[in-house]
Amino acid sequence: MPPVYKLVIKTLNKQNFISHGRDVIRIECEALGHLANRIGESFDQACKLTLACQGRVILVGMGKSGHIGGKIAATLASTGTPAFFVHPGEASHGDLGMITPGDLLIAISSSGETPEMLAILPIIKRMGVKLIVMTGHCNSTLGETADVCLDVAVER
Repeated sequence: MPPVYKLVIKTLNKQNFISHGRDVIRIECEALGHLANRIGESFDQACKLTLACQGRVILVGMGKSGHIGGKIAATLASTGTPAFFVHPGEASHGDLGMITPGDLLIAISSSGETPEMLAILPIIKRMGVKLIVMTGHCNSTLGETADVCLDVAVER
């Protein structure tokens, strides 16, 4: 365990853990409430694009966003929607061949400016692949390139 974690654990007692746990849940509930208020026309468009997809749904994301993308792909696949995750860093090194014109790409990026994601945009667009972006910044490069941008920003 890294020293910084050991220090944090030493300074917390049972009451701190309970209090901190409750605070985390309150923060998450508040964030979900804010997200629910942003469900609108773009969400409707994203659902329609997904339902109209003749190919597969491909998720991409770097870091934690990539882990979330992998989970979404696994959930879609287990419920009958052909879906898989492509690591954007690998995409520009040959894995773009896994994506076909009938597919739908869902890109997840907090900033909307992830270099590995931006590198594959021209090819995706040239192929005519529809793009849904989930980001905290719809005015970012990814957000503005998307067919649909879903605002998934969080305060904390």
